[in-house]
Amino acid sequence: MIRTVLTEIGIFLVPFVVYALFLAASRSGLFVQSSWPVTIVARLALVAIVLVIAGLIGLAQFSGAGPDSTYVPAHIENGKFVPGTEK
Repeated sequence: MIRTVLTEIGIFLVPFVVYALFLAASRSGLFVQSSWPVTIVARLALVAIVLVIAGLIGLAQFSGAGPDSTYVPAHIENGKFVPGTEK
């Protein structure tokens, strides 16, 4: 679960990092407040939210077991622990 959350946070930060790299490459003061106007930050946030939503949809669509699979919960067999599986 933590990997999924960190991945989505990373996806959210991508537009901001790309813009920061653009500012650094163009030698426009990276840490100057005028380089980060509210309109640009709002657009970056909007793009970031769209990317996160696309990432969550992709995660839901392409991860996990198939629709016809059956979950067999963890159990004890002959005194040994058998972890849960998808069949």
